[in-house]
Amino acid sequence: MARRSGYWIGFFLVLGALGAAPLVLPEFWRRFVTEILIWGLLAMSSDILIGYTGVVSFGHSAFFGLGMYGAAFGLLRFRPNLWLALAFGLLAAATVAAFVAYFSTRLRDIYFSICTLVFSQIFYVIIFTWTEVTGGENGLVFRQPPLSVPGWQRAFTPATLHWFVLSIVTLTYLALRQVTRSPFGMVLQAIRENESRTMAIGYDVKRYKIVAVMLSGLCAGLAGILYAVQNRFVAPNFVFFDVSGEVVIFNVLGGMGTLVGPVLGAAVFFLLREGLSRYFTEYYLIPVGMIFMLTVIFLPQGLLGFLRRQLNQ
Repeated sequence: MARRSGYWIGFFLVLGALGAAPLVLPEFWRRFVTEILIWGLLAMSSDILIGYTGVVSFGHSAFFGLGMYGAAFGLLRFRPNLWLALAFGLLAAATVAAFVAYFSTRLRDIYFSICTLVFSQIFYVIIFTWTEVTGGENGLVFRQPPLSVPGWQRAFTPATLHWFVLSIVTLTYLALRQVTRSPFGMVLQAIRENESRTMAIGYDVKRYKIVAVMLSGLCAGLAGILYAVQNRFVAPNFVFFDVSGEVVIFNVLGGMGTLVGPVLGAAVFFLLREGLSRYFTEYYLIPVGMIFMLTVIFLPQGLLGFLRRQLNQ
């Protein structure tokens, strides 16, 4: 009971600090924290597969990018409406996730990872070459939709956009936390520990993995929508496989199978990149890579696992 109450105290303290961030931080860092929340949501979505189901996906750039392009399509083809952008973005991400899940879940281990990588590159080529719809390598630019509810509408400010993103990320985290603690989540963890035994005791492993991929892809698409709304711009490089590689790094760096760990990993990665790029310019990835390797070797449970061990001492 004490541990549970301590968790919720820490949760609300962090939530309060993030909520107060736009009131105390300068403009650059306010935007920086908002972006970390969005990338943290993408990392959290990937953790459903990597940390809980035990399969590594290199296709999250496709879900993220298609969420962005779906939102852009809704905003460009219709009048700027936030909820319409969310609907189109989630529909695009869900459709792609269902397509990828149907084929990739027939495979296991490294073959699953390669299959998701291939699909992400296929969608990248489609987006890059279908210039009439996607704008090709130039991408698409659009107006930011206002924050609106029935009878009330206001343009986003940096602060209200931050609070909107924080609300979406928090609600998604709480929903995924419930999912991972449900019987469905327990089966996913059983698949991670021993897929053959889970199948032998009667669970339809393929169906569970399909749902996991679709849920993960839907959350990744939601992150893409938020990123598009914040930046008012989408481009093919967000669908390229290096985005998926960075998401895997976020998970390993922060701690897999925790939901919070990947968000922490994303924050540390971007803080390192921002700080080191000022001194090493284009070579900043060398020290970042060294820190990542040291984390894998000496902190196999990630930064969150290390912090938990220190607090429990």
